[in-house]
Amino acid sequence: MRRITYAGENVLTTDDVARLLVELTAELAKRGEAAAVRIPIDPEGTAELVVGLGNDVLSVPVTRDGDDPDFDSSELEAHLQRVRPTPERHLRAVEGTDGSDDGYDPDYDISEA
Repeated sequence: MRRITYAGENVLTTDDVARLLVELTAELAKRGEAAAVRIPIDPEGTAELVVGLGNDVLSVPVTRDGDDPDFDSSELEAHLQRVRPTPERHLRAVEGTDGSDDGYDPDYDISEA
């Protein structure tokens, strides 16, 4: 289990949910964005947070008796996959998507113009 501290409040969630939340927060911050997310918390319930740029999330381990709850982290995982860069997205951004010639010539020498 992990204790998430956000806006002066503490909630408990599973290791997987906490890891995904921290990764999503970092990825959104890198992009200069923020997003609202809902995470499962213990005892049974959910918390809604705005994560990303300007939103600090602290995750620390917590020891407790009993089994950890079996939280579904698929919604958070899907959100992270939508914002995390993939090799295909990076190539499209670098190479362009339509293949048209935009007039850019990397060998153009401005001194010859």
